[in-house]
Amino acid sequence: MRLKTITRLSIVLAGLFIIVAAGKKSDLKYSRVTGWKYNDKNSTGFEVKKGFKTKTPPGMIAIEGGTFTMGEKGEYVTAPQDNKRRRVTVSSFYMDQYEIRVLDWREYLNWMKIVFDSTAPNLVKNAEPDRTIWREELAYNEPYLQNYFDHPAFDNYPVVGVTWEQAMNYCSWRTDRVNEMALVAAGVLLAPDYTTLEGLEYEEIRDNFVFNTKKYLKQGAYLPEDGNKPKYDLYGNPRKVNIADGILFDDFRLPTEAEWEFAAYAIISKSKDGIVPQGKIYPWLGSSTRNVKKKDRGKMMANFVRGKGDMMGTSGTLNDRGIISIPVGFYYPNDFGLYDMAGNVNEWCLDVYRTTTFDDVAEYNSFRGNVYADPKVVDSDDYGHPLYAIDSLGRIGVDSVVDVRDYKDGDKESQIDFRLGHDAAVDTMDITDILRPQITNTTRVYKGGSWKDRAYWLDPSARRYLEQTKCANDIGFRCAMSMVGNIDQIKK
Repeated sequence: MRLKTITRLSIVLAGLFIIVAAGKKSDLKYSRVTGWKYNDKNSTGFEVKKGFKTKTPPGMIAIEGGTFTMGEKGEYVTAPQDNKRRRVTVSSFYMDQYEIRVLDWREYLNWMKIVFDSTAPNLVKNAEPDRTIWREELAYNEPYLQNYFDHPAFDNYPVVGVTWEQAMNYCSWRTDRVNEMALVAAGVLLAPDYTTLEGLEYEEIRDNFVFNTKKYLKQGAYLPEDGNKPKYDLYGNPRKVNIADGILFDDFRLPTEAEWEFAAYAIISKSKDGIVPQGKIYPWLGSSTRNVKKKDRGKMMANFVRGKGDMMGTSGTLNDRGIISIPVGFYYPNDFGLYDMAGNVNEWCLDVYRTTTFDDVAEYNSFRGNVYADPKVVDSDDYGHPLYAIDSLGRIGVDSVVDVRDYKDGDKESQIDFRLGHDAAVDTMDITDILRPQITNTTRVYKGGSWKDRAYWLDPSARRYLEQTKCANDIGFRCAMSMVGNIDQIKK
């Protein structure tokens, strides 16, 4: 009897030891809350990453978020009063170090041609930049129209002539190509063999050769062929990566206006008390558009127009070296390490434009433009798993759940028709903006100033707008990405 009691006591003590040990080693082997061992193929196989570090996306800089005063930095009587000061907080994120180049866009267009040119040439056409943006009635710019996008001399120049919608499509394409490469590098996928596309129908190409991150996560793995073993899970089954594996990157996208302005000013506290310099007019310190540091004193800080007819200075002593845009990274970076956040070309932002943005603003991650959506389900398989609609580019289609672009602005109560002979229920104008062109839910913000702008527009707080279906020879873009976790978790 005593032996049985001792045996039972030993079992209880052993159990307690496991639980205590689990508490001490919760980040290593055992669950803090159940005592069960992690990564045990003889149990449920629940996998836990140990000491996980995230990677910085290719071509990007990690931007540590924080609070800053967003909005106009000076008093201009004639300036549009559409960006009053307000304090907001921006979470940490990633931003492209450089503006997207002509070379980057040609890589994208080349992929589109290889995949779709023979079966869906309209998709390729939709990805082409508008070369005619260089034409001006009283200027001879035909050489730019012929060469800017195609000649290798312009490879490192920022891409222009792309609409907001085209820029967003590029971001989606980049997301999928970067994640596809990450899975190939991890041994989960084989790189697609594009030489086998000849003779295939459009649907076959779209469904089998166009990797899409969301489709991969929703609808199943793309497994290598026989003889090319993928990585396996704890049970020896071919492995399908999911978010918990930490291999896939988040979506590339355009930066929000708040992110863009925060990144441009690059106000970094260099003291332990958190005090930062205030009153920056440009992405660099000082009120001059020339370098004030001794080594480079007097040199221009950006590519812009100094006065009527003065695009680059006098021959022999050129100021900014560019009558139009110039190669990205030509000038000095800001304190975040980002180039061309003022001048060269303006840049698209994610936001829908409103003149009253400063009145209707969230204190954290300020943004106007949300359209909440769910994946579009068209059917289900024999096991009850949903089957999703696939769009023309091989992406999962979406159903709009709720559109809040007009939240607190643009609804019937805040609009009125000022044009005689028009139906007020159909043709309306923003009551706060009656002297400007009509502002819609597809009117987007762009910022930064360009090679054809005066110094006023180099101020990161200055904002302008354009319909998302239009483009110009002075508007380009760079991508951003939300940071998963915090900046301390980034792999050095």
